[in-house]
Amino acid sequence: MERPHDRIPDPILEVVVDILETGGYDAVQLREVARRARTSLATIYKRYPTRDALILSALERWMDENRYAGLDTQTPGPDESVYDGLMRVFRTIFEPWERHPDMLRAYYRARSAPGGQRLVSRGLDAVAPAAMAVLGEADPDLVADLPPIVSNLAYGLVARFTAGEIAITEILPTLDRALFRLTAGHERRRSRR
Repeated sequence: MERPHDRIPDPILEVVVDILETGGYDAVQLREVARRARTSLATIYKRYPTRDALILSALERWMDENRYAGLDTQTPGPDESVYDGLMRVFRTIFEPWERHPDMLRAYYRARSAPGGQRLVSRGLDAVAPAAMAVLGEADPDLVADLPPIVSNLAYGLVARFTAGEIAITEILPTLDRALFRLTAGHERRRSRR
């Protein structure tokens, strides 16, 4: 994955991120993006064939710079539990969204738009190595069971947040409690060794 500091600034994507953060998904209008980025609509369409493609690219850029930044350099400590390691990974992922809730709303909406699976795949590519490093010494059954449980729980929490049913600050504590309970048996077996 390209590192954020290796990227050349893109005024078009920067404007889209700003609009997503201040006005939300529906506020991204191409004429306004062109005006604020001081470019033409033709230039935007040359690089991004649709509005959805433009929003996806802006979200990918933001997520690489904020949400996934640092994941590739994380390594589990020698005495770090599976629970502590997974919470370290999840804090890296969700804390930027707590500071930028409109980006989470935009992400949730964009992942259902044409090409949105790209966001999911990119996220898995970024998160999987860090999570698997934590799970490296874990019981194979735990390694098999955790990903679908936790990803479905996270998706459900994000959906509830976007629907206005829970506050964004409830996502991490809920994941924390679930991971604690899901890994407790593994931690007990590990401490007996």
